[in-house]
Amino acid sequence: MTSAATATQEPRSGEQEHVDVLIVGAGVSGIGAAHRLRKEFPDRSFAILESQDNHGGTWWTHRFPGIRSDSDLFTYGFRDRPWSGPSIAAGGEIRQYLQELIDEDDLADHIRYHHEVTGLSWSSGDARWTAEVTRTDTGEKVRVTSSFLWMCQGYYNHDEPYTPEFPGQERFEGTIVHPQTWPEDLEYAGKRVLVIGSGATAATVVPAVAKTAAHVTMLQRSPSYWFPAPTVHDLATMLEPLDLPAEWTHEILRRTYVQQLDWLATTGRDDPDQLHEFLVETIRPLLPEGTDVEKHFTPAYRPWQQRIAFVPDGDFFERMRDGKVSVATDKIEEFTEKGVQLASGEVIEADIIVTATGFNLAVFGDIPFAVDGEPVDFSRQVTWHGMMISGVPNMAYAFGYFRHSWTLRIDLVNDVIARIFEQMSERGASTVVPTLRPGDEDMPLLPWSSPDNFNPGYVMRSQDKMFKQGDREPWTHMHEHDHDRVALPQADLDDGLQYR
Repeated sequence: MTSAATATQEPRSGEQEHVDVLIVGAGVSGIGAAHRLRKEFPDRSFAILESQDNHGGTWWTHRFPGIRSDSDLFTYGFRDRPWSGPSIAAGGEIRQYLQELIDEDDLADHIRYHHEVTGLSWSSGDARWTAEVTRTDTGEKVRVTSSFLWMCQGYYNHDEPYTPEFPGQERFEGTIVHPQTWPEDLEYAGKRVLVIGSGATAATVVPAVAKTAAHVTMLQRSPSYWFPAPTVHDLATMLEPLDLPAEWTHEILRRTYVQQLDWLATTGRDDPDQLHEFLVETIRPLLPEGTDVEKHFTPAYRPWQQRIAFVPDGDFFERMRDGKVSVATDKIEEFTEKGVQLASGEVIEADIIVTATGFNLAVFGDIPFAVDGEPVDFSRQVTWHGMMISGVPNMAYAFGYFRHSWTLRIDLVNDVIARIFEQMSERGASTVVPTLRPGDEDMPLLPWSSPDNFNPGYVMRSQDKMFKQGDREPWTHMHEHDHDRVALPQADLDDGLQYR
């Protein structure tokens, strides 16, 4: 495997680099963008700026036990780079998949690790972006200019997770950790562990820690929906003896998973009662006898208004049946020296408390933007098809799905950006900017995410700083895959875009 040191071009002090396309972020989205550039625009120069010391994004920064995908890899992987292996994969396996893509496309020399972007400014006169960059390993200031900017930095703050202030937490005599900043030397074998939260992270951490911990308690204010997904799909097992070409197996399984994800998403929207019953009744026989399903596993919200916690092979419930994991549903009154006291008066004692309480959204990495010297307030701007921003020239951003695999949408977005590049070349245009059409200026501006559609805490906490959407195309986003896979390939590149 190529190391971060050999993959990084050493900086040349005081020298300014120019590329045709500048990609911010070397995670799944950034490597996917570079892969498409290599394949479809081999003559264009590009660079990837990554603030971390290696590739992978989430799969590099998250080090908590059991880190894995909660999406199947047949749809999480890129459609033209077949995934081979189990449907649910660990973080290291996903990084290896990305490393293979880096090696195959000779991307290593294009990635600048330790490069934190601290400012981005556009000049219409020069028709280019300037990125102000700080080397996180040396402190040097460098500058990179580009004709097009591709933001692939993810959607949350990697450095500052969300941790609410709990009354009396300074009194706790044990260890408090957040999964996003998990210490490598944390020893939990034989310890009593309390995990606060019941989202996707808790669904991963709890069964992994419970393998060696004395006991793990998951404490939630309110229940989440859960789904026991097989690590290896039954269909994959059936296909294996047929010795099919790898690309056939990949396509069959990819289409199967897409169909299943579409059913979950559309049923949650069109018949939530049916999906509610399906999800609750699916896990009921996996729970220990006597479990209060109504209290601990029946959410108050509609299915898919928040993420479903996918658990490979039902490992979470297996640990419950073994007596290694228990679930408590209550509010925290206060921390004590030995644990937490709940509103009911019950005290849960622990040696380690894990605050799996979520993360903070970041608008384009919280990097300051300016267009012709004027700061950009993204909260006043509108999205174009969920991939460009009104009034911001030559800038695209990568944003996937919450309910489907992230990369299913990234592939579709990359298709549209490739079409825009071709359109610009055909017209001899140096600039493309999303611009509200006559009659759109007074259209209602809707929240980045409608609470009726998707309303987890990290989304609702950040609505005021996120960009908006309109009440009509092409100024909407947050559609499901069954919509996007038809609408995005047909997107009119003259509708809401101006070329200069």
